Amino acid sequence: MAPSTPRPTPTTATSKAPQVRKGQAPDTLKREQFHERFMQPFLDPAFEAEKEALQRIELVAWEAYQEGRKAPVTRKAGPGYADPDYDLSVDWLEAKARIDAAQAAWRSPQTRSRVLLVNGSPRNDGTCPGEVSKTWRLVQLAREVLEGCGIEADVLDLSLLTSEYGRHIHPCKGCVSTAMPLCHWPCSCYPNHSMRQTGDWMNEIYERWVAAHGVILFTPTHWYQAASPLKLMIDRLVCADGGNPDPTSTHGKKPEEAKALELEGWGYPKHLNGRVYGVVVHGDVAGVESVRRNLSDWLDWMGLIDAGPQARLDRYIGYYEPYATSHDALDADEDVQEEVRNVARAVALAVGEMRTGKLQSPDRGLKPPRPK
Repeated sequence: MAPSTPRPTPTTATSKAPQVRKGQAPDTLKREQFHERFMQPFLDPAFEAEKEALQRIELVAWEAYQEGRKAPVTRKAGPGYADPDYDLSVDWLEAKARIDAAQAAWRSPQTRSRVLLVNGSPRNDGTCPGEVSKTWRLVQLAREVLEGCGIEADVLDLSLLTSEYGRHIHPCKGCVSTAMPLCHWPCSCYPNHSMRQTGDWMNEIYERWVAAHGVILFTPTHWYQAASPLKLMIDRLVCADGGNPDPTSTHGKKPEEAKALELEGWGYPKHLNGRVYGVVVHGDVAGVESVRRNLSDWLDWMGLIDAGPQARLDRYIGYYEPYATSHDALDADEDVQEEVRNVARAVALAVGEMRTGKLQSPDRGLKPPRPK
């Protein structure tokens, strides 16, 4: 059963409902433009033999696009939702059920401790670079430590976005900036079948975050920022920080209803709070400190608890040395290897203390005067 929508003390409301601003979105595609977009994946001459079949499939896709059939398979929300008769996407309902089950397992003392290891690098040897990333190697060091401690290590390799067929993390659409209750937990923006925005990985990723007692993020520094696969995932996790677990309360994506609901008073529930975290950031020239700080600040904001100073690592590997020999530089830097192991050790210790009640956030119970 879905939890009820949070309804804390109402905030100061304006005298009238806020205006929903319009005018940015482009017109829908014309038929000829749609045909060009639809056929882009089928430029291989081998598809020519199926030209007539593709024409029939294109017609179905065109009708779905015109009618905006975002979620063509739905069922009634049922008991526990604000509007039990509202038709919810079956995909969303199944994702929510898996997340609820993962949360229940996370709470259970009988569940084996689990740490999610997130490889944020886009590089692997199955795509253009033709070589594994240093980030992936660092993940393996942490995995060995955790497994040696009897902890289940769940490796989330985001480089699959670049090397696995049909794998996507679609960008966040910023629903939260219209009104927090419009941002559903888990995200209901995808899949959008009418726009061919399918193959989204995030429902599985949400479940893996919820199931984890600890999380360690690993990323190279790309242009003073975290690598793009990691940033895509981070943006889509906004729904875990204040998101609405009941899409029927806004009847899907109705901005007017969401604005009114937020102004009545919204609790901004932190769906991932209580987990512990570590961070490993590496680079070769500049930017590691700011990336490490950004990631730590984000995780703090989400309600996760850091595992101590040695769990927040930023280091240069092969500083100002050639890219071609960067793996050799990692081989030679036994200190950074041991520091990465210490990140895993610190998280393992913190997970044990968290699960026995010895580790809690010192500011627990304090009510923020300006929640958001």
